[in-house]
Amino acid sequence: MNLPPPMPAPDPTPVAPTPEYDRLHDGFRALRTALSAEIVGQDALVERLLTALLADGHLLVEGAPGLAKTTAIRALAARLEADFSRVQFTPDLLPADLTGTEIWRPQEGRFEFVPGPIFHPILLADEINRAPAKVQSALLEAMGERQVTVGRHTYALPKLFLVMATQNPIEQEGTFPLPEAQLDRFLMHVRIGYPDSTAEAEILRLARERARDALGTPAPVPSRMPLDDVFAARRAILSLHMAPALERYLIELVLATRDPARYDPALARRIAWGASPRGSIALERCARARAWLAGRDFVTPDDVRSVAPDVLRHRVLPSYEATAEGWDGERLVAELLARVPVP
Repeated sequence: MNLPPPMPAPDPTPVAPTPEYDRLHDGFRALRTALSAEIVGQDALVERLLTALLADGHLLVEGAPGLAKTTAIRALAARLEADFSRVQFTPDLLPADLTGTEIWRPQEGRFEFVPGPIFHPILLADEINRAPAKVQSALLEAMGERQVTVGRHTYALPKLFLVMATQNPIEQEGTFPLPEAQLDRFLMHVRIGYPDSTAEAEILRLARERARDALGTPAPVPSRMPLDDVFAARRAILSLHMAPALERYLIELVLATRDPARYDPALARRIAWGASPRGSIALERCARARAWLAGRDFVTPDDVRSVAPDVLRHRVLPSYEATAEGWDGERLVAELLARVPVP
């Protein structure tokens, strides 16, 4: 399958450094430093959180208990002018527990809508795979449409709406795995592991300090970034230059998930479904966000390759035969990254 030649692109126009542009960069640099100091040993999670914030998407984070997933999203919310809510997903959770419900007010002779936790700008959906399909659908519909329908009325969600859902890879009994079509709603699927010995020692030190602070003088409240700065940064990343050859490479990566036989016939029988156009959009947005966080006004192949595993691993579905052989989406994406030529 041959791609059409790329459209001619105008000469790149670098983003002119202005005081406002520098201020936004300084703000996000300080935000990243503060989060990294609090979330020790999980630099990848911090970067992905900021990437999702800039790319206007949602995160699915998979990791064992105790790896600071809740602490990370709570720390991010504490440094933004945004409210935070946490919902523990359980088998008996109802959609109304998430979206809210209408309550009859007999004194006034009318129904009043009481919003649920989904109306917070930043939401932690803890152990999302423990809730039944109806609850998962209610959340994922809100993630895609940015609105909630209750009864006859539709209610818009906040302009900033970031969901971080978590999954525990250890216990799978009694869970409801997310269907592949719903997984596609997540911008990235991030897997995190245990910290090393140096980070573990730093975690112990921070835990002692927090325990002392809890018994003594409360820690100062951190300064909070205005949401207008977040929206301005989102506009800024769309101005970064992406060379036509790099855009073609990005498209080739996604097309290779759908037609892997062009690069390796053996992969053709191992991939059942490839990434949709939503995957292409997510890959470009995340690469741009990574470049902007690095302080560059252009996107590099390394930006694309760095975010590709998290963007594509839940969008590339292994065949039954591949699953039986121990292959998963992450391994398939790694094979494609090794085969698609880098510009």
